[in-house]
Amino acid sequence: MTLLAPLKKSGMATKLATSALALAIFAGSASAETIRWARVADALTLDPHSQNEGPTLAVLHHMYESLVRRGTDGSLEPRLATEWNIHPDDPTIWVIKLREGVTFHDGSALTAEDVVFSFDRVRHESSGFRALHTAVTGATAVDDYTVHVQMEGPSPLYVQNLTNFFIMDSGWAEANDVVAPQNFAAGEENHAVRNANGTGPYTLVSRDPEVRTVMAYNENHWAEAPQVTEIIYTPIAEAATRVAALLSGEVDVVQDVPVQDIQRLEQTDGVHVVTGPENRNIFFAYDVSSEKLASSNVDDNPFAHADIREALALALDRDAIQQVVMRGQSQPSAAPLPPFVNGWTEELNAYSKPDYVRAAELVKAIYPEGFSFDMHCPNDRYLNDEAICQAYVGMLGRIGIEANLVSQTRSLHFPLIEKWETDFYLLGWGVPTFDSAYVFNFLLHSREEGFGSYNGSRYANDEVDAKIESLATMTDLDARNAVIAEIWEQVMEDRPILNIHNQLLAYAMRDGINLAVHPENQPQMTTLTFDN
Repeated sequence: MTLLAPLKKSGMATKLATSALALAIFAGSASAETIRWARVADALTLDPHSQNEGPTLAVLHHMYESLVRRGTDGSLEPRLATEWNIHPDDPTIWVIKLREGVTFHDGSALTAEDVVFSFDRVRHESSGFRALHTAVTGATAVDDYTVHVQMEGPSPLYVQNLTNFFIMDSGWAEANDVVAPQNFAAGEENHAVRNANGTGPYTLVSRDPEVRTVMAYNENHWAEAPQVTEIIYTPIAEAATRVAALLSGEVDVVQDVPVQDIQRLEQTDGVHVVTGPENRNIFFAYDVSSEKLASSNVDDNPFAHADIREALALALDRDAIQQVVMRGQSQPSAAPLPPFVNGWTEELNAYSKPDYVRAAELVKAIYPEGFSFDMHCPNDRYLNDEAICQAYVGMLGRIGIEANLVSQTRSLHFPLIEKWETDFYLLGWGVPTFDSAYVFNFLLHSREEGFGSYNGSRYANDEVDAKIESLATMTDLDARNAVIAEIWEQVMEDRPILNIHNQLLAYAMRDGINLAVHPENQPQMTTLTFDN
């Protein structure tokens, strides 16, 4: 019998995690070829163009490959593309040269036709990545290993959008009726949800969603062979259970180390912890445009009032959340973009201290009896996500606002945002392009023509939309950065998003294992090494 099953069922996780320190840990440690990797959540799907979501991408990057990828130092690295450049005779065309001799897991050869097909598929209306490619008008195969990507206009930074763009086998997709991506929000299933045929360094051996995914090294992969030849990926939602599994030797690497356990693990023989900042911010957002909220007890929309949005900001004590909830493992900030990202400034990052007296006055002036609403929060996605929401519920209570916390798994939480079925929610957002346009395209542009897929705040500003769209084809980067600053100035004034902090990462692992923290929280098992 394994440790994981009884821990999940017994309710004794916390006690066992503590007592595990006294055990002869690591008695069942893995071989030097197998890595047993645990984190809080599973991939939502294996369809590579369905869900633009962290744990999903982290798993998919081992089976599928992108044209370029973000390295642990934040730089762009070649993957299936060996060269990329703007066409010398036409600044609206990106020329992509493909790696020759690459095969998919079923043995079929990668060609430019597969890349063209993937460009069409990722731009489909059911794709979770569509907003990244709104400036693309089409792609053509020039020869077997050259693709021309036609843009609406010059797009000098477009290649930054390709780090999570996975290439599919067009023949496999057609044969298995998965030419269009899974419509996740509608609850759709397709063959690609539980099966994979990529070009990546690992092949899918077995998949039991929310339980275990096993991947084996792809002997035909084009790159140098990694030390890890088998990956056993196990989602473990309970924080104490993840720690106990590491201490008992049942898993080798824990990706989402609970903040309350970092110090203890750092002082525990046989394990070590590596930390670093993540390219991700955590924020609240709320419906700012509907006439009435579905979950509120008042007859209008409180969040449509600028004074109420100001009160929400004045009630948020970021320092208290950092100290009490996050145990210091966060970087409080006002703007919803991490320091990694182009457009970030110290001014945007600066935040005010809470003022509960002023906030209560603003609420009472409009709603003398206060008001209530439902706050939706995931409980299995971000570090201490539910605890963050609980803390803010208490803060809002001090100013006459009653927030009814609805906490649930992320597989239920994210569709609420996509379908506009939540009035107020917590979300985290990474920025793989390292550019503000990514935040604007998904979170702040009106929901239309591929933009705004995660704009659950329903924020709409025609002038802001026009400026956002202009960024894709601006070649003067200084002028472009000036427009980015203008957009942020307007957004910060309008307050459709209430940022909390930038997230910090911690990975814990057995001694003898070396794995660097990845800024996108996408650990690359091909880079993991074992001490001799």
